[in-house]
This record gives sequence, C-alpha cells and structure tokens, in this order.
Amino acid sequence: MDDLSVMPGPGAPRGLRVPAAELQEQFSHASGPGGQGVNTTDSRVQLSLDLTTTSALDDTQRARVLAALDARLAAGVLTVTAAEHRSQRRNRTAARERLATLLREAVAPPVPRRPTQPTRGSKRRRLEAKKQRSVTKQQRRKPGLD
Repeated sequence: MDDLSVMPGPGAPRGLRVPAAELQEQFSHASGPGGQGVNTTDSRVQLSLDLTTTSALDDTQRARVLAALDARLAAGVLTVTAAEHRSQRRNRTAARERLATLLREAVAPPVPRRPTQPTRGSKRRRLEAKKQRSVTKQQRRKPGLD
C-alpha cells in the first residue's frame, strides 16, 4: 500500500502525505450487487487512520481535524468504508479518495462570518407579512369581542 496524498488546499498549502504504515485496512464481505461473488470475496474496505498520533498533521491541523470530524471519530480514529464496487481494488481506491477528501475539508480553517444587515426591502417585506398575518388572525375572531 502506498502513502496517502492529500491535494493542497486551505490549511494545507503543500498538501498532506499520510504514511502507509499509519493506515489500517480491513476487508469483509460486502452486501449488494455481485451475485455469487458477494458471498466469497472480501470486497468491502474499511480504511482507518488514528488522527491523534498521525505524523501527517501538525498541531494546528490536528486540532482543526479533531474538532471538525468529532462526530465521526471513535477514540480518535477516523474510519471510512467503501463497498459500492464489486472489486476490492476499486473499493480501496474509493476509500482512499474519501479519506483524502475528508482530511482536506477538515484541515481548512473556518471562514470568518462577515456581519451583514438586512436590506430595506427585506425589512419592509417582513413587516408587511407580519401585518397580513395579524389581519388574518383578527378576521378569525368572533365579531363582538373587540
């Protein structure tokens, strides 16, 4: 297995290179199309990377990745599964691409929010909608209550 290379992007201007020794692959039976071959071949691929110990990330990148992918991690390990192809080789490629995409997006720094103000037209439309809603509710009342 080769090193995993991640394309350059925000947060990683020179890209990332994850050593092959830090990646763990597991193979198992996949469900779905494949006929009789599904029961005999281990075509599903699970690719795992321990983000807490990998040498591919510096401290800033590690903090960003751990925060961004927190919901997907199990004890600091990111696992990606690919089972959409019938061949193990294609699933390995798909899993590596998926892991590279996740890392590239997670390493990017958050875009700061630029505060904006509502336009005059949007304020006018909002107030008109509120007035119309008020009129609708007033018309539902019984006539003698005002």
